[in-house]
Amino acid sequence: MPKVTEEHRLARRAQIVAAARRCVIEEGFHKTTMADVIRESGLSAGAVYGYFKSKEEIVGAIAEDALSTIDELFGTILATDDPLTPLAALEATIDHVVEIAQRPGGDVTRVAVQAWAEALRDDSIRDIARGKYCRLRDHFLEIARRAQADGTVDAGVDPEDVAQVMFSMIPGFVLQRLLIGDITPATYKAGLRALLRS
Repeated sequence: MPKVTEEHRLARRAQIVAAARRCVIEEGFHKTTMADVIRESGLSAGAVYGYFKSKEEIVGAIAEDALSTIDELFGTILATDDPLTPLAALEATIDHVVEIAQRPGGDVTRVAVQAWAEALRDDSIRDIARGKYCRLRDHFLEIARRAQADGTVDAGVDPEDVAQVMFSMIPGFVLQRLLIGDITPATYKAGLRALLRS
């Protein structure tokens, strides 16, 4: 029997996650079933279940896929020794969110909004979402700490408080972009600049 390479396993896993993302974008998280994902992936049920035991595991993989790019972004942002303002970090994050939303395979921010709604009624989804979003907020916490050290954020403020507010700017942008549709990165960043420099 031929040996399955790690590269092949990763490609199959990515194929399943991409199929699940398309299903959720098309039908919504609640209506998407494992059977839908299996059909969309073009793989056998055994192949799909060999990677993911449940829809919740697939949601976690979709979130991990999207957030891994955020981790890469913050890795780049935090690698510099230059002064780093919360505004610059938020602007870079907004640009990144739009960039990943426009990638082939569907707008992952649509999946994120559906997962937020599902997390309100499903504890397993809530646990996945909490873990992923706490990681993102931790990146903003590091930005806040560095900004305090640089003197761009008041040292008397708890950096956790700053990180909470910074984090909230991202879902606010995503929701307005998807639900209202009149917002662009340029308009949102102009508003952030006016707000954070006043």
